[in-house]
Amino acid sequence: MTEVSDFQSKTCAWEARADLLVLGSGVAGLTAALRAQELGLRVLVVTKAAVEDGNTRWAQGGVAVVLDGEHEEGDSVARHVEDTLTAGAGLCDADAVRAILHAGPRSVAWLRDVGARFDPAASGLLARTREGGHSAFRVIHAGGDATGAEVERTLVAEATGRRLPVLEGHIAVDALLTPVGDVAGVTVLDANGVPGLLRAPAVLLATGGLGQLYQATSNPEIATGDGLALALRAGAQAADLEFVQFHPTVLYTPGARGRCPLVTEAVRGEGAVLIDGAGESVMRGVHPLGDLAPRDVVAAAITRRAAEAPGGVDDHVFLDATGVSAFDSRFPTVYSACRAIGVDPARDPIPVTPAAHFACGGVVAGTDGRTTVRGLYAAGEVARTGLHGANRLASNSLLEGLVTGTAVAESVAADLAAGLLADPKQARAPRPRLAPVAERDALQRVMSRYAAIGRDEEGLSVVGSVLDLSTQDTRLGTHREVEDAALTLVAQALVAAAARRTESRGCHVRSDFPQRNEVAWQRSQLIRLSPSGQPVLADPVEAMGVA
Repeated sequence: MTEVSDFQSKTCAWEARADLLVLGSGVAGLTAALRAQELGLRVLVVTKAAVEDGNTRWAQGGVAVVLDGEHEEGDSVARHVEDTLTAGAGLCDADAVRAILHAGPRSVAWLRDVGARFDPAASGLLARTREGGHSAFRVIHAGGDATGAEVERTLVAEATGRRLPVLEGHIAVDALLTPVGDVAGVTVLDANGVPGLLRAPAVLLATGGLGQLYQATSNPEIATGDGLALALRAGAQAADLEFVQFHPTVLYTPGARGRCPLVTEAVRGEGAVLIDGAGESVMRGVHPLGDLAPRDVVAAAITRRAAEAPGGVDDHVFLDATGVSAFDSRFPTVYSACRAIGVDPARDPIPVTPAAHFACGGVVAGTDGRTTVRGLYAAGEVARTGLHGANRLASNSLLEGLVTGTAVAESVAADLAAGLLADPKQARAPRPRLAPVAERDALQRVMSRYAAIGRDEEGLSVVGSVLDLSTQDTRLGTHREVEDAALTLVAQALVAAAARRTESRGCHVRSDFPQRNEVAWQRSQLIRLSPSGQPVLADPVEAMGVA
C-alpha cells in the first residue's frame, strides 16, 4: 500500500493496486479469484465481513448438475436445460442456459479436484436428490444439507493455501471512473470508516443478493444489494429486478426478523409434503409436480392457503417430514434448527413460511461476466446472465457461480492482454457525496407488506411514497450507511420495475393482473440511473437478446 499524494489524500487514507479486484468471497468471487491467479493476474479479494461469510455457506440443497457416468438413467444436460427454461417462465436466455449447464460438469470436477467432498451413495457414485422443478434426481449434496458450507470451505482452504490476498472488513462504496466512464477501481471503507482507494483495470462484482430488503429472509445480514447499487451508480444496466424468489420453506418462528433457518427443498425431494393448519395438502391440485413444483408456484400456493387461515393458522403452514427416514442424519442442519425451537421432525410437522431467498435479476452481464460498462464485471447472484429468468430452478445458483466465476477470470485476462481496459491512473475517485437513505426497519416493513409475493398497483405506490418521504440525504461514512443507501436505491429500482410489469410471471405476482401476458410481457426490463440518480426504466428488451 502507498500513500496518496494528490487531492485524493483529502478523502482516502491509503491506496492499493491490482490487476483484478474481486468484491465478494462467495462461490463466484473465490472461483474467479483462484482462476485469475492461475492465469498470472495480481488479484485482491475484498469482503465486508470475514472471507468465509456470505450467502454461499448457507446454501443447503446442493449443486444441480448432470455428471458424465453419474446421472440418473435417461437424464441429460438437455433435460436440465429444459427444466431450467420451464422454471424461468419464458424469460431465460436459452443460449446462456445451455452455455452454463453444459460447462457445469467441468466446473464441478475442478471443485472436487481441489478438495470438495460430496456425499456418496451406496453404489460408490455420488448421492443425488431431486428438488422442485427438476424432472430427475440430479442434485448432488454434501454433509446432507450443508452443501454451501462444503463449497465455501473448499474454496477458502484453496485460497489460503495459495496465499490469495484477501482484504476483510472492507465495504466498496463507489467505482472509480475514467473521463470516458470506464471502471478502474473502487473506494472502500474499513470497519472503522477509514476510506481507502483500490485501483485496478478490472473490477468483479460478486457481492451476492439483496434479501435484507425484507423483514424475513434466508440471506445473511450482509446481503444488502451493495454491488447492484454500485453498478447502477457506475452507469451499468440491470434487468429483471422485480423477480425476487421467495423460498417456500424457511423455519417459522413468530415475529422472526433477519436471517431465518432454511428448510431445504430436498426435504420435499425425499418425500415430505406441505399441509395446512387443518392437516390438508397445500399442493394437491395446484401443479402436476405437486410438492415439487417450481418455487414460485409453491410459495404462492402457501401464501394463498395461509390467507384462508385453515385451522386458525394464518401466517404459516407445515411440512410433514415424519415419513422421511433418518431425518437427523440426512438433514442435520435442518434437524438442529428444528430442535432449537422444540420441533422433532420425526414426530412433528415442521412450521414453515416463505421468505426472501434469491434475486433472479441483477446487473446485466454475459456468461463471460462482461457488463455494459468497460472494466466492470459481474458474476453470481448479483449478475443477471439470463440463466434464471423469472424464477430460478432449485440448486442452479452454486453451479452458476462456479461456471461464471471461471469464465469471468478468463475474460479479464483476455481483455487485459488485448489492451481493452483502462489505465487505472486515469480514474478519479468521486468526492464524498450525499446519498438518499431510508430508515431500514421502515423500508423492510413496507417492502414485506407491499412488494413481496403478492403485489398490486396501490401497494407499490405506497412503497414508493414511503421511500420518497422517509429518505434523508446522508454522507456515507460507515458500513451501515453504505448498506442502507444500497437498500434504498435497490428498493426504488425494484418497485419501479414491479409497477410497470402489469402481469404475473414467475416470482412476480400481481393480484391486480393475475394472468401471464405473453404478448406484451415476454421480455425483460432494463433499468439504469438518470443523471439525477433516480432509477428509470429503459425500453423493454426481448429476453432472448439480453446478455
